[in-house]
Amino acid sequence: MLTLRPASPIDAPLILQYIRELAEYEREPEAAVATLEDLHRHAFSDHPLVHVVMAEWDGQPAGFALWFLNFSTWEGKPGIYLEDLFVRPAFRGRGIGKALLKHLAALALKEGWTRFVWQVLDWNTPAIEFYEAHGAQVMRPWLTCRVEGEALRRLAQDA
Repeated sequence: MLTLRPASPIDAPLILQYIRELAEYEREPEAAVATLEDLHRHAFSDHPLVHVVMAEWDGQPAGFALWFLNFSTWEGKPGIYLEDLFVRPAFRGRGIGKALLKHLAALALKEGWTRFVWQVLDWNTPAIEFYEAHGAQVMRPWLTCRVEGEALRRLAQDA
């Protein structure tokens, strides 16, 4: 049986493990440098910047969704940005990913938020097919832009 619940600070080590497992799956294990301190500061402080939903199957840790609010200037309303959705391989095919998506979609509607957005790697065909099967529109004309590391320092120079 599936249980979804908000994460608590005691879940931080497991969340960090999920992040590392997801980075391994996405072929970038060295990029997952988040720490327990980062999670406590940004997910479990008085003013959290991210929120986490834990998924358990028969009491066993099965996966998670980590999200935060974004904002549509055109609609004048917030929305959910799903940063990570991960279900451990042993628990896939049981509807856990779908349940996490439905949970966040219901939260968005309950709060009057208008969008639910995330990214998927272009090579991850099973995920793309899964998302499209659940009503997601893959926004192929939109390209992600990211500035990080030395490029971020250069851009910020003389600000």
